[in-house]
Amino acid sequence: MLDKRNRELNRDLSSNQMQMIALGGTIGVGLFMGSSATIKWTGVSVIFAYALAGFVLYLVMRALGEMLFVDPTVGSFANYATKYIHPLAGYLTVWANVFQWLTVGVSETIAVGVYLNYWFPGVPIWVTGVVVLVTLTLANMATVKAYGNMETWFSMIKVVTIILMIILGFMVILLGFGNNWHPIGFSNLWTHGPFFAGGLKGFMFALSIVMTSYQGIEIIGITAGETQDPKHAIVSAIKSIVARILIFYIGAIFVIITIYPWDKLDQVGSPFVETFSRVGITAAAGIINFVMLTAAMSALNSGIFSSSRMLYTLA
Repeated sequence: MLDKRNRELNRDLSSNQMQMIALGGTIGVGLFMGSSATIKWTGVSVIFAYALAGFVLYLVMRALGEMLFVDPTVGSFANYATKYIHPLAGYLTVWANVFQWLTVGVSETIAVGVYLNYWFPGVPIWVTGVVVLVTLTLANMATVKAYGNMETWFSMIKVVTIILMIILGFMVILLGFGNNWHPIGFSNLWTHGPFFAGGLKGFMFALSIVMTSYQGIEIIGITAGETQDPKHAIVSAIKSIVARILIFYIGAIFVIITIYPWDKLDQVGSPFVETFSRVGITAAAGIINFVMLTAAMSALNSGIFSSSRMLYTLA
């Protein structure tokens, strides 16, 4: 039955596209929008929160990768729950995934409208959000390759932005670029309170927000059933998860809390916007708004793909 289902879907995703989908799934809107909230709750220990959540997710994805390597099916973890636990477990897994993406999809549609309102203030937010939703849905219905191409570009935009932000951040820290060539140094890491500034309660609150930032990483499993040479792609994607987490999450957060006192971040606004503005990029607000728009569209795109495949599996 599983082989029959797999033959009904084309394996049109390339290995490179799966890599970019995996990369994009690791970088969500939460990193751009939720970083200030997590830092406010727990201070410098937010680095440990991102590292701990990343380690747990690596263990989960490593286990999922082992199963995907043996059986790269369309239904992914839902099929495994049915096969190895009980059909009810698979049934509940499917609907949990679908309802999760329905909830996220509504919020991301609203977010897309809000971000587009930055450039089109006269257009109602719900209109622009629905237009983007319909466009992405039609693209997903056309071919899986269209989904892969869109995610590749969305991921590239997010990756380039974060890498550029980290490079510029270290130039500010070590060379004083944008700070009259007076290096900021690393003193902000220990001069504004204890490591666990919010205690255990603050750390747990931050950890819960951090976990949602990683949402979308499970898309790797769902794409396996439609990827060319899935075993090679799965091994590469899973092995690179740790490096992605270290660079894009921990690296970005480390730069933010090193440049800005963590207890004054609420006065800064968006740390990403402020970092670009500090080094003379006057269009920083527009740039970050565009990046967050693509991140929201990426999440919405992945939600349509994931929930449709899960419903297909259930059918």
